[in-house]
Amino acid sequence: MRKWLLTSGLGIAMFGMAAHADVTPSAVLETYADIALAEYEDALSTAKTLQAAVQELVAKPSAASMAAARKAWLDARVPYQQTEAYRFGNPIVDDWEGRVNAWPLDEGLIDYVDASYGTDSDANAYYVVNVIANRQLKVGGKSVDAGRIDARLLREVLHEADGNEANVATGYHAIEFLLWGQDLNGTGPAPDGRRGTPQERHAGNRPHTDYDVRHCTGGHCDRRGQYLQVATDMLVSDLEEMVANWKGGGEARQTVQEDAQAGLVAMLTGLGSLSYGELAGERIKLGLMLHDPEEEHDCFSDNTHNSHFYNQVGMMNVYLGEYQRVDGTRVRGPSLSDLVRGRDPALDQEMRARLDETLSAMRAMKNRAEQVETYDQMIAQGNAEGNAVVQAVIDALVAQTRSIERVVTALDLGRIQLEGSDSLDNPSAVFQ
Repeated sequence: MRKWLLTSGLGIAMFGMAAHADVTPSAVLETYADIALAEYEDALSTAKTLQAAVQELVAKPSAASMAAARKAWLDARVPYQQTEAYRFGNPIVDDWEGRVNAWPLDEGLIDYVDASYGTDSDANAYYVVNVIANRQLKVGGKSVDAGRIDARLLREVLHEADGNEANVATGYHAIEFLLWGQDLNGTGPAPDGRRGTPQERHAGNRPHTDYDVRHCTGGHCDRRGQYLQVATDMLVSDLEEMVANWKGGGEARQTVQEDAQAGLVAMLTGLGSLSYGELAGERIKLGLMLHDPEEEHDCFSDNTHNSHFYNQVGMMNVYLGEYQRVDGTRVRGPSLSDLVRGRDPALDQEMRARLDETLSAMRAMKNRAEQVETYDQMIAQGNAEGNAVVQAVIDALVAQTRSIERVVTALDLGRIQLEGSDSLDNPSAVFQ
């Protein structure tokens, strides 16, 4: 019988570590699919809580309803970020992910922006079209009817318009911008007079009156409320679709279970690509190299430390075959760890150690963000101590990826192509 020791509910070490030579790839993949389903179900349930909070904000705008909507958004990010371990190896997830988590975005597409944002962009004709303020858009010589803010307008007309990935009209980050507004604090100190945690003092500060049609700030409060509600409803619908994909008979579940070798390749491609190219590279190292808060993942809310942290938790869920749901219950079963331990106990021990070391580095970053300074301040030029905390996370993720590669070899899975990043593989290209 396996006995589990939980460290702060997250770091998982196991006693009684006899080799599990009897664990089959098929059983491991069943656990993998079960955890995916549970995580997406939790992402959906927390998105529905966000949906209700958004409806309350629009119906009864106040400082309290704005705070409740923001908290609901932050809570919704916890399970969703854990699902990102299912990206890269599962095409059905990759084809869908851009609807719900595309970033970074040119927020002038959606709403008003500060003058410092500029008035145009050579790279994006939609840079400042401000759909909330304009019922008729003129873009690149063509007219776009934006009179009705609905799912068709956001998804079919605006989202990734002109093939530009910065034109993000839907998903968590569009909603985040509509709740917090721009974060104009850069890497500098928090504005005077704001209270709370470093995150609360330093993030964007959109007033609730941006949704108050009787005492409207920012203009077009009715359309802003429509946009926020439509975008949130779309997020719920998109998550419902992904939940269905991982249920019994769902396409994603069937795909990973129909071929055991291909399923394991999908698992390890997701782990290695998120660990290395996406998280260590594009989401962390790039911003640190450039000292640029625009490269933060959750930039409007200054929630980036949590986004990174729960990505790591999600990778641990996959490897260890256990997920703690938002209601405190657990989904667990035969794991990739069990399978590796049956082949090479020392390698499994190494992999677990690398995961724990990365979690520890992530927790140090998270604690600093919650007690000392925000993530964007950590990556500021000249902040040697903050930079070092972030670099430690990168180093741990890279080491973790090297162990993932050794797992691929131990399981005789052939050559797996992992996502890379110029920030790690060719740093000089970043500045060209």
